[in-house]
Amino acid sequence: MYHPMVGTHFYSKEKVVQYDLFPISYNITMPPTLVQPKTTRNRSSSKLRPHLPLSPSKKKPIRFIDLFCGIGGFHTAAAKLGWKAVLACDINGPARKAYFANYGLNPVGDIRSLNAQQIPDHDVLLAGFPCQPFSIIGARKGFQDARGTLFFEIARILKEKQPPYFVLENVKMLAGDNKGKTLTRIITILRSLGYIVDWRVLNALKFGLPQKRERVLIVGRKTSLPYEWPKGDLPMTPLSEILEKSVPQEFYVSERIRKSRLAEHKAECKPAIWHENKAGNVSSHPYSCALRAGASYNYLLVDGTRRMTPRELLRLQGFPESFKIVCPVSETRTQVGNAVPVPLVEAVLRNLIPTIKREPKCNQG
Repeated sequence: MYHPMVGTHFYSKEKVVQYDLFPISYNITMPPTLVQPKTTRNRSSSKLRPHLPLSPSKKKPIRFIDLFCGIGGFHTAAAKLGWKAVLACDINGPARKAYFANYGLNPVGDIRSLNAQQIPDHDVLLAGFPCQPFSIIGARKGFQDARGTLFFEIARILKEKQPPYFVLENVKMLAGDNKGKTLTRIITILRSLGYIVDWRVLNALKFGLPQKRERVLIVGRKTSLPYEWPKGDLPMTPLSEILEKSVPQEFYVSERIRKSRLAEHKAECKPAIWHENKAGNVSSHPYSCALRAGASYNYLLVDGTRRMTPRELLRLQGFPESFKIVCPVSETRTQVGNAVPVPLVEAVLRNLIPTIKREPKCNQG
């Protein structure tokens, strides 16, 4: 499949780019820049070109780019709504392999190597930017962590491409990082780029998934038309519908661990997901605690006896049964732990559609 970011291209010499968009500028040595065929976008102005409104009769799909795409939680949600991806990007090789196997679109690598001018025009920028700097399980250094600066790559692309809308996702702890100053800084930067910005903390439990996964969602729009946040009032899918009936022996814990867990904790329901926190305390619920990419292999156990299979993990995040598992178990666990909850972000994207359809400057080219 031809894609503008992986079709005809050549490499220029390495260069150093200075980011002067923000009060605090910094230098990054860029990898060889991927140069794509020129687009038809008018570069004479940073403002949006006037475009025809999205018309149901023309059946033009809403176009999006998928940054820090992982295995495509945003893509799965957007595809359900009939949207079309024009670019995906992720630095992780196995994640790119899984993404291509499931969507037929080959993501490009390091976002810092992207030439923003050559990114295809799009209506919505989607990004679940790296959460490690803001996560409760990390060092919580926020912008002091080098990975935290990857947010500025999103801002760089927003400044150049000026898409009418964006949706960003991160962990709940982003809201409280550095006493709220980190999120305030992010919102300030996004608003300085000409967007109306709002954010909410949403829980996957409220969107039908048996997983307590709270996430910060940030929605930006160029239009003054209002955006209505989804209420999240879907009933939870029972664990019994998520768990597989026949599970290979390799997923069962040792007899020692099983006896230790059963001696320490008595569950009040079954099936249940047993959760061991960092302090070693065990609790159980009729749903899963948040899946984590770098957690202990045994921190979540089904009824205290076995680990979840890759398919069960994917179901907990709302991925369809048709999702192809092409990576080893350990890689898939990491990928799913980094993914966005599909039904949650689908609801957020769905509520953008009424606004997009009324927007006369939607970037439909």
